[in-house]
Amino acid sequence: MSLADDAKLLLIPTGFGPSKVYSVFPTDGDGDFTYTRSGDASRVNPGGLIETVGTNIPRIDHFGGGCPTLLLQPQRSNFFTYSENSSQWVSSRGITTSNNIVAPNGELAGSLYEKTQDANEGFVYRNLSVSSVGTYSVSVFLKYNNSQYAHFLLFDGSSNGARVWFDIENGLVGTTTTFGSTFTASDLSIENYGNGWYRCSAKYVVTGTDTTWRFRVSPSGGNGVTISDSGAKVYFFGAQVEQGSYPTSYIKTETSTVTRLKDECINGGDSDLFDITEGTFFVDITPFNNESSNRYISLSDSTSDNRIEFQIRASANVIDVLCEGNNEGLEVIRTISITFNTRNKLLVTFNDTNFKIYINGSLNFTDTSFTKPINLNRLSFANSTNGFVYEGKVHDTRVYDRVLTEAEAIEITTL
Repeated sequence: MSLADDAKLLLIPTGFGPSKVYSVFPTDGDGDFTYTRSGDASRVNPGGLIETVGTNIPRIDHFGGGCPTLLLQPQRSNFFTYSENSSQWVSSRGITTSNNIVAPNGELAGSLYEKTQDANEGFVYRNLSVSSVGTYSVSVFLKYNNSQYAHFLLFDGSSNGARVWFDIENGLVGTTTTFGSTFTASDLSIENYGNGWYRCSAKYVVTGTDTTWRFRVSPSGGNGVTISDSGAKVYFFGAQVEQGSYPTSYIKTETSTVTRLKDECINGGDSDLFDITEGTFFVDITPFNNESSNRYISLSDSTSDNRIEFQIRASANVIDVLCEGNNEGLEVIRTISITFNTRNKLLVTFNDTNFKIYINGSLNFTDTSFTKPINLNRLSFANSTNGFVYEGKVHDTRVYDRVLTEAEAIEITTL
């Protein structure tokens, strides 16, 4: 028998229904979670393609292959209209052919830009308007044709902007150049979506007052070099400009801005399932950068009187392990440094005398002065009163009615 088989509650994201994420254990539904999201959203399906799912359908995401994850994201808007319809984009020194290649959504929706003049840079672009200046994530899917490098550029009407380069033949990030004083680009990322497609992204911090911008895509002669020769080509699809410090799942737009609302997953288990006097609480997660407020995962009595919480602190690169028992005051048991957008495995064990914390394959801390929580009745990807919902990926979550041994705890927390 594996350690997973011994869990009172086991969530490995696979099964789901409308407004439900099913637990693996127990099998009678007592461990199932309530899921909500108003409106459509995208995920990567088991075939590796981007697809849209409807209101209150959980996003079991298969990006990258392997075991799927439960995708829980904040509300975001794509300000870039006609994200797929390149007939609404403008070509400069070249031509664009719409519906030229199968895109990451499995449809003939990818476009081709070909430079036809030898002078200066060639590109395809579209203007957009945003609600305010600030921090934005910009992304687009690119595919190699005959130019190893491609770049995109975001800038305003006052000659302020930044270019970011990507090696789309080998899947590598490149360099950044900035002009003017109000646009800076950083945190370049390139993700392999299969069939030669890469989602290329960067974070832009904009400090000026102009909220009408231009986004353009271009094949490049090299890393940090624009190309002047005709014949350079690049495939493109699915542009997205969203306010926030990291890119979220693709949001298709047509004539106007589209907003995807947040995901929530709460209320797994009940008082009978969690009628335990000692136990183990384990989460395997990839937390996103919580930009404005702390976010939580909690095992509690549905109040703040009895709870164990993992508090992912806003923009602080730490997780606080919190515990409160019998309404005797919240204790910050331990503060642990993490890296956002990186997988982390955390586990706590508790009984009458010890509270132990493990992270990523090692015992991190032992506390003997805590007050043990009682009357536990739910697990939520939120705090103990279902506020401040967690934002990130969920790979695995478990509750045991026993204290795992140190060897067992190290085994399941090892990355």
